[in-house]
Amino acid sequence: MEFELYRFNKPLKRFLTFFLVTLTCGMIVGLVYLNQTTGLSADGTINRISGSQEEAGFDIPDYYPKPISELLITTHNHIISFALIFFIIGGLFYFNTIIRGFWKNFFMIEPLVSVLVTFGSIWGLRFISTDIIYITIVSSTLLYLSYFLMVSIILYELNFKKSPSN
Repeated sequence: MEFELYRFNKPLKRFLTFFLVTLTCGMIVGLVYLNQTTGLSADGTINRISGSQEEAGFDIPDYYPKPISELLITTHNHIISFALIFFIIGGLFYFNTIIRGFWKNFFMIEPLVSVLVTFGSIWGLRFISTDIIYITIVSSTLLYLSYFLMVSIILYELNFKKSPSN
């Protein structure tokens, strides 16, 4: 028997709704942090990862290049946490009845690929070329768009889609 989100019982729907709202609050706080540290700009991200060429005063740069140890812990933490987040979101999204076929599969897999590309590209940004920032921007944008689209569809189906028998 295949499960469908809109057919879940009310306590499970309520639990999943509160879980998704709480998780989304965490994702939004992460975006606010990113905005505070990079200005959500290419130059801000380059400065944050590769160090700034501009000096704030007394010949001291605003940002130093991230050391390998900090890149390792950032990459480690984000890949593991985002993989778990998208495992849960993708698992729930699988049971939606609004998006099917190719697009369902695409949105279940795409954010996992974007996680690897986003956090792999910051290494390229730091050690190969600052031009890699555009790969980072595209992949992280796809990651967040996928997240918000999938969560919106799941929440809609849990809370507004009615069973044909109702």
